[in-house]
Amino acid sequence: MKRAFLFPGQASQYIGMAKDIYDEFPSVRELYARANDIMELDLAQISFNGPEDILKQTRITQPAIYVHSVAIFELLKAKNFLPDAVAGHSLGEYSALVAAGALAFEEGMQLVKIRGELMQKAGEIQAGTMAAIIGLEVDQIKEVCESVAGIGIVCPANFNSPGQVAISGEVEAVHAAMEKAREAGAKRAIELVVSGAFHSPLMEHAQAGLQTTLTEAKIKDTTIPVYTNVMATPTTSADEVKDLLYKQLTHPVRWTEIIQNMITDNVSVFYEIGPGKVLTGLNKRINPEIPCYAIGDLNGLRETQ
Repeated sequence: MKRAFLFPGQASQYIGMAKDIYDEFPSVRELYARANDIMELDLAQISFNGPEDILKQTRITQPAIYVHSVAIFELLKAKNFLPDAVAGHSLGEYSALVAAGALAFEEGMQLVKIRGELMQKAGEIQAGTMAAIIGLEVDQIKEVCESVAGIGIVCPANFNSPGQVAISGEVEAVHAAMEKAREAGAKRAIELVVSGAFHSPLMEHAQAGLQTTLTEAKIKDTTIPVYTNVMATPTTSADEVKDLLYKQLTHPVRWTEIIQNMITDNVSVFYEIGPGKVLTGLNKRINPEIPCYAIGDLNGLRETQ
């Protein structure tokens, strides 16, 4: 029986995240102290108390989720409760790489800090947005995006689950694609509250900035397979990890395929590690027969044997 850990990305944050484990475990308090030093701000204070408009800024959100996820993983590791394979949704790929032994906590923290800053800046340089399209097939969504290409850039960004795909691009083009999706029979087309057009060509500004940091980063071969966002297949190669983290910013997250491939490779139970239950919900739609449990707080830790 293979066990996989899944690590969430942006939009899983909430005020009060990790407060209970911070209060309970000295090791978590020490982890946040190290994070605060790297961030040069009190990330713990913002995570626990907000305000929400600060916590939801990309440059804060991403490090906050990363630290929470790694903290939960380290507590599970201390119980010798470990995965056979890992994956992470967008930002969560960095947390997954820590769990797979490719990144030290500090190295990942530096990368996530820079990534969040660059992605937020890219959104300021070239305004963009995203939208969730519910109830259309992947091919239909690709056709919708192609049909409004004359208005501007818009493309599929997150293949989250069957019937749920996020699109990303220039504001006017995304709005036009949402209308076309409704005309094509989409149940819903909902604009997302984001600071930029993530996983689209509009992130090229961030990609260029991240390249230097990734080149210099100390990334090791992984000790267990990491199923990557860009390829949806497992890797253990440090060089491949670096290349795919670079490509990830402008390529779609192939989450449905990742989960399906893990199941094909005999994963029989999933655990979502970190804040929220977004991935647990997606897994239920991808394959409801394979259990997925969320471990994001003290209760979840205590229930996990």
